[in-house]
Amino acid sequence: MGCRAGCGGGCQVRWLGADEKTQEPSASDSGPTARSRAPLPHESRPPPALPQAAADRVGATRVLDTHPSLGCWTQTSERPQPDTHTQHNTARPASPSPAPPPPPTARRTRLPPSSRPSATPAAAAQPPPVPPASVAVILLAGGSGKRMGAPTPKQYLPLAGRPMALHSLAAFAGMAEVAQIVVVCDPAYRPLFADALAALPGPTPPLAWALPGAERQDSVCAGLAAADPAASLVAVHDSARPVVSPADVRRCLADGAAVGAAVLGVPVKPTIKEVNDDGTVARTLERARLWEVQTPQVIRPALLRAGFEAAAAGGWAVTDDVSLIEGLGLPVRVTPGSYTNIKVR
Repeated sequence: MGCRAGCGGGCQVRWLGADEKTQEPSASDSGPTARSRAPLPHESRPPPALPQAAADRVGATRVLDTHPSLGCWTQTSERPQPDTHTQHNTARPASPSPAPPPPPTARRTRLPPSSRPSATPAAAAQPPPVPPASVAVILLAGGSGKRMGAPTPKQYLPLAGRPMALHSLAAFAGMAEVAQIVVVCDPAYRPLFADALAALPGPTPPLAWALPGAERQDSVCAGLAAADPAASLVAVHDSARPVVSPADVRRCLADGAAVGAAVLGVPVKPTIKEVNDDGTVARTLERARLWEVQTPQVIRPALLRAGFEAAAAGGWAVTDDVSLIEGLGLPVRVTPGSYTNIKVR
């Protein structure tokens, strides 16, 4: 088949068809006497392009290049190409190039406990435990239960077979750190506490009594006045929190001894918003920094007395005891507690 440049066969170009075999030149075709055959008319046209799939099945590979002087296609080699689609293929396929290694997979590394971030405002080192018989507990049991609307004050309602307040009494009576329990209650309920304490096994701390006041801080002040002067700490607890954990209490006692004032608390879960007088939202508080405080609230007696004196002089009204210490500009530590230390309302 002729050349695309129309040279009339002078460049000795032949196009092999799909069914045309490659033949070795004979002796009669070579040499100076060999005659060149004139191209046939149909050989002067280029062959139709084959589809890719058909071109892959052609038995001869056309390796073509461009002649530098004629600018036409010249055949540089004709080498049979093994058919890789048949079972008779004996040629070993070229080994594929190795795939690049996969990128390293990011792994989450667990930090050691000392370097993990925590929202707990705990001290870097756990303070030492307080010595035995060094704490006076002020057990507040003088509320009337008006918010609950029951005929009996809520702290005396039955819970697991006994009045609610007696659960807190038993929890503190079993702690070696407690030297005294001051019960702030109506005198009519004093026998209830005395009989319950006498029924507890083992040695128990003595009881003292105080009358409840008009407000909570009045009741706490009355209990502080009845506390043992030798106590190094006072722990104020609501008797309406009947399931306080002794382990939490001990950690709060240690924080209170180290700092001067401490309170059990837990991070708040709901979103808290500050609201204007007209009911519109003033701002949304940052929940990660909000804690709900519980009891006991542990304070050094001298600090608590100074707080009451400042409150009386300044006309403060507080709803918890450590607020008196905050009013003095002194630190208060929040000891992480438990969500189970609920207050019955």
